[in-house]
Amino acid sequence: MQDIFIEDVGSGTPLVLVHGFLGSSEMWTLQTNFFKRNFRVLAPALPGFGKSNKVNSCNTIECMAKAILTTLKKKKIESFYLLGHSMGGMIVQEMVKLEGEKILKLICYGTGPRGNIPGRFETIDVSREKLKINGLDNTAYRIAKTWFIEGDKSKYFYLCEEAGKQTSLEAADNALVAMKNWSNIENLKNIKNETLIVWGEQDKAYNYDQVETLSNNIFNSDLKVIKGSSHNVHLEKPDEFNMILEEFLKKK
Repeated sequence: MQDIFIEDVGSGTPLVLVHGFLGSSEMWTLQTNFFKRNFRVLAPALPGFGKSNKVNSCNTIECMAKAILTTLKKKKIESFYLLGHSMGGMIVQEMVKLEGEKILKLICYGTGPRGNIPGRFETIDVSREKLKINGLDNTAYRIAKTWFIEGDKSKYFYLCEEAGKQTSLEAADNALVAMKNWSNIENLKNIKNETLIVWGEQDKAYNYDQVETLSNNIFNSDLKVIKGSSHNVHLEKPDEFNMILEEFLKKK
């Protein structure tokens, strides 16, 4: 596979931020600017997404996980903090399975252990069908609206809309296939890394049962529920989100 793009700023212990479906490196702008003061922040664009949109896309979560691990290896990064959002949360769970010893602390944010997401605002198959019928721009706009309580009126909605438009059509469909065919239920008890689970109280993509399953099965975990936010807490409540992460990362 070709090399993926990875934003790399700041200095200190590496902090890797993995975006989700229809996302990009730019969606972490508010976190990159905050954390680069104390960490080396690395924000990859998944194959077929964002600034990696010319890279051949993946149709499995494992393939995406390996793409990131390969890039980190080329940068000679041997250990790092790791955060994954939404589909990115599936990817980081897979990274733990592949090279868990490298992960200093894990953050599973707005995600769950099942790719074929129960209680999602629509099924994966419906999203695939609508993507085929309505095209990428319409799909990106429609789905991104569900990530915010205020929909497309939210201050940072534009970051999500732009990210969605950068995604290749093939990558979007392959990602939906990858999610549908992935599950990590059986492996949760094998996650030994200290883990923070973050969830927006009004998340329409991942319901509370999803995060509760993570919390109940990852032994060394702590769950933080953010009120007044939906799926994209990091853009709706960035100050609160960043402070919760910083506290977790700096805790001995």
